[in-house]
Amino acid sequence: MFSQTVEYALRAIVHLADNSPNPCTTEQIAKATKVPQAYLSKVLQSLRQSNVVHSQRGIGGGISLVKTPDELNLLEVVNAVDPICRITSCPLGLKGHGTNLCPLHRKLDEAMRVTEHAFSETTLAEILASSTSSYPLCNEPEDRLTILREPAKPPAK
Repeated sequence: MFSQTVEYALRAIVHLADNSPNPCTTEQIAKATKVPQAYLSKVLQSLRQSNVVHSQRGIGGGISLVKTPDELNLLEVVNAVDPICRITSCPLGLKGHGTNLCPLHRKLDEAMRVTEHAFSETTLAEILASSTSSYPLCNEPEDRLTILREPAKPPAK
């Protein structure tokens, strides 16, 4: 139902929320989220253009969230990279249907509405605080600590 771009954006944002307010490099995010770095750069660019993340060059720089994890919801992230498209008129262009959707398209639009609502009501802080035996993006808590401790490699000259 969601594109790979949405999946990658959500992984990156969860990682940034987990490290908030500390910035992370693209390399650190890519490693932690298992997203190809080149693809991640494009995703982060979309997130920057939508004012979801901020980037700072130089020492101590990196990518960070514009809002706190309590303020940022999943829908904002999704809409920044691949918005949920609601069905407002017949996708087949049938004149007799217009905005009066058939039962199939009405049901599909309802599913999108429910998803849109659920995402708008779910903050990143809630994702991180969810009680479960698995931690977002890691196999074990030790993996998370390893990722957080590893310094970024200096840029190649």
